[in-house]
Amino acid sequence: MILNRENLNTEIQKLKNEDKKIVFTNGCFDILHKGHITYLNESKSLGDVLIVGVNSDDSVKKLKGDERPVTNENDRMYALDNLKPVDFVILFTEDTPYNLIKEIIPDILVKGGDWTPDKIIGSNIVLGNGGEVKSLKFVNGYSTTNILEKIKKL
Repeated sequence: MILNRENLNTEIQKLKNEDKKIVFTNGCFDILHKGHITYLNESKSLGDVLIVGVNSDDSVKKLKGDERPVTNENDRMYALDNLKPVDFVILFTEDTPYNLIKEIIPDILVKGGDWTPDKIIGSNIVLGNGGEVKSLKFVNGYSTTNILEKIKKL
C-alpha cells in the first residue's frame, strides 16, 4: 500500500495496536535489480511489516546527479508496492528519511551493507526507543550505477 504523510500515522497506530514488528528501510530504488530484491526480502524476514521510504525525484537528483533518477518517483513507488516483501511504501522529499523515521519509530531500522549501523540516519531514534539497527549484507555486483555504466558502454 502506498502511504502519504496524511494516512501514515493512522496505519502506524493500527500496526502498533496489533503489536506488529515494524521494519523500515529507505532508498532511491531507481532501477530495481537482484540486489534490491535480495535486500528487501532479508529486511522483511526481520519483522512482520516492511515499510520502504522512497527518495523523491528531487532528493535523488541531489544525491546521484542531474541524470538521475532514471525512473520517476511514482513509478518507483508502484514497482516497490508490487513486490512480495513490501507492505507499505512512502515518499519522502527531505534529503534524509530522518523525519519519517521519527514519525514511524520502527522496531528495526535497516540499510544495505555499504552503511555501518553508526552511520545510518535515524539510528539514534530507533535505538533510543529500544529498537535495533542493522546493516544487511551487500550483494556484490548489483547496483543501479553499474547497470547504467553497462548501458552507456553499449
